[in-house]
Amino acid sequence: MSNPLPPPPSTHHHQHQPLNIITPATTSATTMTSAANREYRKGNWPIQETLTLITAKRLDDERRAKPSTSSPSKPGELRWKWIENYCWDHGCFRSQNQCNDKWDNLLRDYKKVRQYQSSHSQSQSSHPFLSYWSMERHQRKLHNLPTNMSPEVFEALNDVLQRKLNTQQQPHLHQPSFSQSSEQLPLKTDQNPPVIDAPVTVSEESDSSETESSENLDSKTKRKKVRKIGSSIMRSASVLAQTLKSCEENKEKRHQQVMELEHRRLQIEETRNEVNRKGITDLVAAMTNLSGAIQSLIANHYDQT
Repeated sequence: MSNPLPPPPSTHHHQHQPLNIITPATTSATTMTSAANREYRKGNWPIQETLTLITAKRLDDERRAKPSTSSPSKPGELRWKWIENYCWDHGCFRSQNQCNDKWDNLLRDYKKVRQYQSSHSQSQSSHPFLSYWSMERHQRKLHNLPTNMSPEVFEALNDVLQRKLNTQQQPHLHQPSFSQSSEQLPLKTDQNPPVIDAPVTVSEESDSSETESSENLDSKTKRKKVRKIGSSIMRSASVLAQTLKSCEENKEKRHQQVMELEHRRLQIEETRNEVNRKGITDLVAAMTNLSGAIQSLIANHYDQT
């Protein structure tokens, strides 16, 4: 994220009310609604709810990075439960699982847009660059890009990720350098010159053989250490790659399960509506037949009289 991107164009036709920024201490103190009595909203996320979620995520990152005495971060506290409480207090009636899934989708869309903007803006192609913010909906689909990313959401996500990156890099800036520490510590040096003993009468061949043998031993031990370090690094990298792969697979499976459940819900609603329509049609037909039978009975009665 070191390469800055040109900001998206300002949209004057989408005027949204500014978000009320509340500190984490105020948020935890004002969470009055019981989670057991909550009825969560379903369906698409309006832009105001999305911005509320992004604000809650930013405040939670700051709360965990800089825990204060007024609202300390408990070890067993669920992060997304805190975010759900914040969203609930600010009119976004979503569950912690909905917030987690929405955040994953936002990050995925943000990365796609940012990668497209950065790769095409730095390319030396002769074709004119078509910005994401200038595309129509069908053009975004052709480039396999999200179709509903707004500039406000993109800027808010970019701000959260930049703050998190700066927070992670900040502790390295305060580490003392070796030059400063060496200047503060006095160096212990001997003031007297070294005493040179009398030369020992040893043959030159024995000296060279001893030197070669010691160098061979040192080189062998160094190679063994390098091999051990390399093998441990390879094992750690393999375990890390497998862990990341399993995490991505679990996320994808969870997303597919959510989509399948939504599809099933829609099918059930359509079936129920169809049953209701058929029942109403049958009821109207029965009423029509009944009225016809009544009229025939009345006509027969008049004929008999």
